[in-house]
Amino acid sequence: MDILITGASGFVGTALCMKFLERGERVTGIGTSRHHPFMDGAYFHGKDDMESRFQWVSADTTQPGEWQEVVKGADVIVNLTGRSIFGYWTENYKQAIYTSRVRTTRNIVDALSPQKEAVLLNTSAAGYYGDRGEDILIETDGPGDDFLARVCIDWEDAARSAQEKGSRVVLMRFGVVLGRGGGALGKMLPAFRFFAGGPLGKGLHWFPWIHMEDLIDAMIFFIENKDVTGPVNLVAPGAIRHKEFASALGRALHRPSFMPAPEFLVKTFMGEMGRAFLSSQRAKPGVLEDLGFRFRHGEIQGALESLVT
Repeated sequence: MDILITGASGFVGTALCMKFLERGERVTGIGTSRHHPFMDGAYFHGKDDMESRFQWVSADTTQPGEWQEVVKGADVIVNLTGRSIFGYWTENYKQAIYTSRVRTTRNIVDALSPQKEAVLLNTSAAGYYGDRGEDILIETDGPGDDFLARVCIDWEDAARSAQEKGSRVVLMRFGVVLGRGGGALGKMLPAFRFFAGGPLGKGLHWFPWIHMEDLIDAMIFFIENKDVTGPVNLVAPGAIRHKEFASALGRALHRPSFMPAPEFLVKTFMGEMGRAFLSSQRAKPGVLEDLGFRFRHGEIQGALESLVT
């Protein structure tokens, strides 16, 4: 199977590339970096067959170009492209968050071959729902109206247009992805290890999360199960509030977790991004549970201990 991964040098993309290569697939990665970490050879030491099945394409996917040729030959496209939301949200930065996601997706769809009937697994986010307080959110619930929700709406609409070319489209609404070596957890660990960790604000907002292993297993599940289509919440079944997450991380690290970041400071110093991090999404993996998907890491304590110990 020929698999194309955009955003392939990122936190999720690198782990996903390795997983598919280990399964014997041919993988093409696309990203703005000139070189992928795999290209230094260390990842494939003694595994020449894996190295021969990996191809890297450096390109700005917000612009049409030669990179679109590899889209035409792919059996599966996993679109992970998007400027990181971890930054101060100036108007220019917000435009980059939006453009990197929506325009890239439109360019992918433009390049699809109607004869290929590829599978498009397109990233979205639990932020689609906006700040929803105590509401239990499943895939049929409507969107919010803040910035991230509007990004997700247009992002998903761009991906859905691939159906007109015969593609099966899965809209993957990610929770916060927890994994080793980066992502949100990588940004939190230093504070906790130096005895300064705790919840954001009062910590009462719901915190949608998923372990990296379950995220990747779910993508493989989507590819293998042709009935899966449309939006899917990629979140663990063990819904928690942020203060519960902070306590679980403190226990996993054998550190205290009683140093909250006051809400007014989060909003003052992090601006609109801080307000987004304080929003509440009590998302439930309704589609995955209905389809019988089995999570390896359904509870936060065990999930964190598998990553930090």
